[in-house]
Amino acid sequence: MQPSSTPPVAAPPVAALDPSLLRARFEGGVSIEAFLPTAQKNAELWQAVYKQARVPEGLAARARALGGRWHLLVLSEDWCGDAVNTVPYVARLAEVAPDVDVRLLARDQHLDLMDAHLSPTGGRAIPVVIVLDAHFREHGWWGSRPAPLQAWVLGPEGQALPKDERYRELRRWYARDRGATTLEEIVALLERAAGVAGG
Repeated sequence: MQPSSTPPVAAPPVAALDPSLLRARFEGGVSIEAFLPTAQKNAELWQAVYKQARVPEGLAARARALGGRWHLLVLSEDWCGDAVNTVPYVARLAEVAPDVDVRLLARDQHLDLMDAHLSPTGGRAIPVVIVLDAHFREHGWWGSRPAPLQAWVLGPEGQALPKDERYRELRRWYARDRGATTLEEIVALLERAAGVAGG
């Protein structure tokens, strides 16, 4: 499997949601530290991925250089294999960039937010990372997988595999990637947002 050679897909459209709604949801969200003890599915994997998750210094420096205040609102569930392999890295990004913070919400308790951020095929795919500025205006979102991996899954090679084999390949890809592609895509999204907000 070589999904990294696939070109990235276009960014999904920004949802037209009221900033006061987004602020209330963000403030009602939980930190990764509060979430981890509550995880019932994949609990050990969540802990292990978060423990080993690191942000490469180059990406950390880019995140610190954004300017302004940024909020990342994450829709997730503990059972989601993609979430357990990406959300801990998103949380670590906020730990190394003081002007970025992260809160998690359970997708199934916030279906209105989910339905404003559906996958290109119309599914409620998670995780979703919604980028909000200091005033809780949305500037874009990321989800539910790194673009090259998603392209592989939806392409002929990924679709040709039985579901259990496809998921084994997904886990191998995430283990090799160690969050690098997810972080690159989210930092690039933040940089685009900061350029728009500052322009």
